[in-house]
Amino acid sequence: MLPVRRSPTTVMRRPLRLAVVTETYLPEVNGVARTMGQMIAALLARGHSVELTRPAQAAEQVGDVLQTPPRLVQRLVRGIPIPRYGELQVGIARPRSFEMQWRGSRPDVVHVVTEGPLGWSALAAARSLGIPVSSGFHTNFHAYSRHYGIGWFAGLVAGGLRVMHNQCAATIVPTEEMRRALAARGFERLAVVGRGIDTVLFNPARRCPGLRAAWGCKGDEPVVIHVGRLAPEKNLGLFVRAALAVREVEPRARVVLVGDGPEAGALRAAHPGFVFAGTRRGEDLAAHYASADLFLFPSVTETFGNVATEALACGLAVAAYDYAAARQHIVDGESGLLVPLGEEDAFLAAARKLACAPALVARLKMHARAVGERLRWDRVIDDLERVLYGVSGSGLVAYAGARPQGTVQVTH
Repeated sequence: MLPVRRSPTTVMRRPLRLAVVTETYLPEVNGVARTMGQMIAALLARGHSVELTRPAQAAEQVGDVLQTPPRLVQRLVRGIPIPRYGELQVGIARPRSFEMQWRGSRPDVVHVVTEGPLGWSALAAARSLGIPVSSGFHTNFHAYSRHYGIGWFAGLVAGGLRVMHNQCAATIVPTEEMRRALAARGFERLAVVGRGIDTVLFNPARRCPGLRAAWGCKGDEPVVIHVGRLAPEKNLGLFVRAALAVREVEPRARVVLVGDGPEAGALRAAHPGFVFAGTRRGEDLAAHYASADLFLFPSVTETFGNVATEALACGLAVAAYDYAAARQHIVDGESGLLVPLGEEDAFLAAARKLACAPALVARLKMHARAVGERLRWDRVIDDLERVLYGVSGSGLVAYAGARPQGTVQVTH
């Protein structure tokens, strides 16, 4: 984790007591878990206290209370695996259990991260006790539904999410684009808080010749990489077509997929020449990014897309659809290639362009790292604090000067 510097322009307030409720957390490997891990570490570093309720993971016992690091208490509840998403769970807890917990130790704010049964129970308990609630919108569940054969269910899912989030004093979203999209669907009190990147961890310096050799590289062969869950919602068919298009132009290119999921077996069987690296974490994950060259990101279901910023910070040439994190941080033709959302032929053309233009790739890689350097977590946490103080009723944190990371903006 990066050390977090307190902005000298931030007006000091008393530390907050926060209750965070989430169905996923570190060391689970997904964007929500990693984002919340970074945010909570930064809030702890600024003196806030966090009581985190989440499902017990492997080798943990339901009912355990973990008290490490200082000012972080983790309460473990029962979880049930999500169908076709077996590595993740929905948490099970009744509102009554939260009420008893928070009567004894009342938080200033309850922050609901995920919209499963655990989140609904926490929301009900907080409202019954008069504790203000904030929430985060991290996953496009309504967009995912069509990839799992229940597209007809998308409207109901979106409606349920809206009902939940509109009971909160603020719902945090990662981009202005997402704020506008949700506002158009009737979501209220939306606050834009960007996301940062650990630029010490995700860094071109982690490029590893030994790892590249293990992938079959003997020199400067370009490596195309995908990082993320190997699942239908990630549009992996287009990634495969784009990677093969690169190989048509540059036959020496290697293709590496980092991650696991329900599509892994079929992909391995269909493409034995690809490298399937499985799930990677921490420095090992960063080395896989940095040892590649081209990051092709065809997903159309992201709320943000942390992997795009991680790839930029590692100095990769990125081709992605023009929305979410890519739209927010990439200048087309300068720090990456942006493709109109959903235009598959244009995405394939972008992949071929990267394959046949080494000078362009070199320029994109240089500017990509410069983009990553600007994505500091301390600016994000300034904005997050401002929202949480506002929700708690303790008053907003004041700022001076521009904040290019992403201005806090609450829409009523």
